[in-house]
Amino acid sequence: MTTHEILNKYWGYSVFRPLQEEIINSVINGKDTLALLPTGGGKSICFQVPALALDGLCLVVSPLIALMKDQVENLSKRGIEAKAIYSGMSFREIEITLDNCIYNNEIKFLYLSPERLKSEIFKVRLKQMKINLIAVDEAHCISQWGFDFRPEYRQIAELRQYLPKTPIIALTATATKNVVEDIQLQLNFSKKNVFQKSYERKNLRYIVRFTQDKNAKTLEILKKTKGSGLIYAQSRKRTEELASFLMKEKISADFYHAGLPYELRMKKQNDWILSQTRVMVCTNAFGMGIDKPDCRVVVHYDLPDCLEAYYQESGRAGRDELQSFCVLLFNKTDELAALDRIKKNFPDENEIKRIYQALCDYFQMPLGAIELTSFDFNIAEFCKRYKFQPVVAFSCLKILEQCDLIVLSESFFEPSRIRIILNGAELYKFQVENELFDEFIKTLLRTYAGLFDMYVPINEKVLSDRTKQSVEGTKKTLRKLEKSRILEYLEQKDKSQLTFVQTRISAENIRFDKALLSDRKKNYKEKIKEILNYSNNTNSCRSKLLLEYFNEFGAEDCGVCDICSQKNKSRLELEKYLHLQSEIKVKVIEKPQSPTELFEYFSQLNSEIFVALIRDMLQEGELKYDNQYKLHWTKKIK
Repeated sequence: MTTHEILNKYWGYSVFRPLQEEIINSVINGKDTLALLPTGGGKSICFQVPALALDGLCLVVSPLIALMKDQVENLSKRGIEAKAIYSGMSFREIEITLDNCIYNNEIKFLYLSPERLKSEIFKVRLKQMKINLIAVDEAHCISQWGFDFRPEYRQIAELRQYLPKTPIIALTATATKNVVEDIQLQLNFSKKNVFQKSYERKNLRYIVRFTQDKNAKTLEILKKTKGSGLIYAQSRKRTEELASFLMKEKISADFYHAGLPYELRMKKQNDWILSQTRVMVCTNAFGMGIDKPDCRVVVHYDLPDCLEAYYQESGRAGRDELQSFCVLLFNKTDELAALDRIKKNFPDENEIKRIYQALCDYFQMPLGAIELTSFDFNIAEFCKRYKFQPVVAFSCLKILEQCDLIVLSESFFEPSRIRIILNGAELYKFQVENELFDEFIKTLLRTYAGLFDMYVPINEKVLSDRTKQSVEGTKKTLRKLEKSRILEYLEQKDKSQLTFVQTRISAENIRFDKALLSDRKKNYKEKIKEILNYSNNTNSCRSKLLLEYFNEFGAEDCGVCDICSQKNKSRLELEKYLHLQSEIKVKVIEKPQSPTELFEYFSQLNSEIFVALIRDMLQEGELKYDNQYKLHWTKKIK
């Protein structure tokens, strides 16, 4: 099929969005390609369409497990086979998935997290796969100048020695000039090749409001604007408190953060998408992969760490191209807190070593334990046990990531899965010999297909209803069957994953790349400086400032942000001012008059404005008083 036929068949569109077709053609022609498309700009189609047009399998590297799972699910709904490998999967699950990608030609996409690239099991099987394209999502993560640097992304370039003729497409929504250059360098692009859609969003009004009472200002904004809204806050506690305040003020609101159970998160998310909840107060855990076109306002209650994050989050407003508002609430306290964050985000080496040692103790990881070992991880529980400050602990974990010792993945939901280990004859024999389990196994086989071939998602509640026992009784039976080596049972999870990506070492032997950490700190300071400049700015168009940050120069003032609106207002006042001066000129040319006589013609004017007008005209030498205190026009009449 042609690319247009693929687009129409699987997505139902007849035409591509701007730049999509050019990017797709570049990839199909075998060129390494960097695609810079803003949030909601249709990045996934840029690699999914060419992958479907080419023979073979597309390898997609992404750091976000929830997004990977979401894309695999969406592709499956369109009748396209896709698989994913990520932290938390069992070794056997990974083996089966990789083998399927070798022998099943129907599978077109394999999504995996970057740390999986270094595993021996992947490297061995990679040589047997027919890879048609390498897609690198969130490509800014490969650059130390990017706002979310991930050192394991540097391993992507190593794929090129196994796949020298396979093109790479790198995709991101936010990249500065340095990051654009670095992405191409780190991925060994054969030739520079960048497609960049303008970052300009003409339907968005960017506004900064200086306020000490953010609750009152948030309420005022929501009362003045109609439609759905998002409010981003830095802490989980604040999302709950602010949502409670808004509900007391009769605003339909709810809160969302990664600490909530999966089912509750999904319910809250769907209620907002369906406009059953008007306003979602959330941390930055909310929004990835969500495309609600009619979000009318995005408020940042707290100052983000960088303009990239602000642009990405505020960009969730107005995806239907209708006018929407992006409001940042700001005061001096935010500035002080932002500067304090620099210190908290870069703790000293001893603190980082303490955290690493505590992690090893927490998960009982002995010295020399193998790499790529993953665990469910609850940071709040970890901090409580070892009495760490959560902000400092999180910063230490991020630095341990940058030292390439661990990877901390976001919280994501994984349903329970089972796979029957025995073949059909062996299972039948077990059922005959163990009548107690016979009916349960029959129910399993009737309810779920493919249990002998792969790990199949199951629902213990459905099974408990069909076997007429409690959910806990169902789980207990599954555990007994696992203990008897009949099946493998992987229970549902909904937690962050922490993966040790290197062999476990002594905390004292951690070697810090001081130059890298120094550069990262310098980069972070610069990003804080940029967002403070944006927030404190009172002269330049806000849209223009954002565009210039992303190296897009020459744009005109947007005319609608708070700065432009103020300038427009001043311009109108100036026009009115000049008009009044012209009327005064006409009156005094007709007949010299005293200020009191003249003011009778302009009685609708505020007396202070009138006095200011006369004073200005006297200073400019356009008017002067005669001996009778009458005003005369002094300049030559044209």
